[in-house]
Parts: sequence; structure tokens; C-alpha cells
Amino acid sequence: MRVLIQRVTQASVAIAGKTTAFIGAGMLILVGIEEADGAEDIEWLTGKIVNLRIFDDEQGVMNRSVTDTGGDILVVSQFTLYASVKKGNRPSYIRAAKPDISVPLYEQFCRELELKLGKRIPTGTFGADMQVSLVNNGPVTIWIDSKTRE
Repeated sequence: MRVLIQRVTQASVAIAGKTTAFIGAGMLILVGIEEADGAEDIEWLTGKIVNLRIFDDEQGVMNRSVTDTGGDILVVSQFTLYASVKKGNRPSYIRAAKPDISVPLYEQFCRELELKLGKRIPTGTFGADMQVSLVNNGPVTIWIDSKTRE
């Protein structure tokens, strides 16, 4: 499982011109899922995310987590995080899990993140044509792959 985390002052998702999800300060998280992913990837990643110290403390040092700041999280499914461009110029998405595997894992990821954060997490709509808007704060962008955690 891969996530791309962006520290934001705000982020939103629109579908067909209508805003379906919005947050203020916090994290926009893009999530990619492969067939080898499971509950242990979700447990590790969600724990890492809520405790990741990427928010400034009083001295301007990134020393606070989204939990510490009371920030929000917006989660959007993003199969293109598994794009391979090793051969040719058209990305291959063969490593991205098919919906029958990825949808339940995505939903489980969101539920576990809500439990650990202690509040509702708005999401994009899996498989929809979404327009994602954000104001990256910093900019701060962090890439985490659960398969490379050691």
C-alpha cells in the first residue's frame, strides 16, 4: 500500500462540478493499493499517518502530528500511485489491485484511520472522475510505501 501525504491548509474533492468533500488544515492523503496488501499494511500505515510529525510547533519546527493539532484528513483513492514507466511512455498499472480487492481495503483503511484519529474522515468516491483541489502548506509532501518499511 502506498500513500502520498500532503500537508494542506485546505483540500476538496469535486465530482461533476459539485464539491463532495472538504477539509481545512490537515492532510490530503492519496492511497494506492496492490493485490499483496492486507490488514497489516493498513494497521502500520494508519498508525504512522496519525503520528507523523509534519506540523509546526511554537518554534516553527515540524514536531506535531495531525492528532496533536486537531487537523483533518481527506482520503482519495489513487491507483496511479502504482504506475510503472519502465517500458515505453504509457504508464502500466498492472500492480494496482482490481476493484474487488482494492475497494474493501480502501474502505477498511478509511475506517481504521477514523478510529485512530477519533473523528470522521471525508473521502473521495472510489473510481469516480474527481477533481481534487488543495493548498499545499510548506510545501510538505511525504511518500510512504508499506512494503519498504524496514
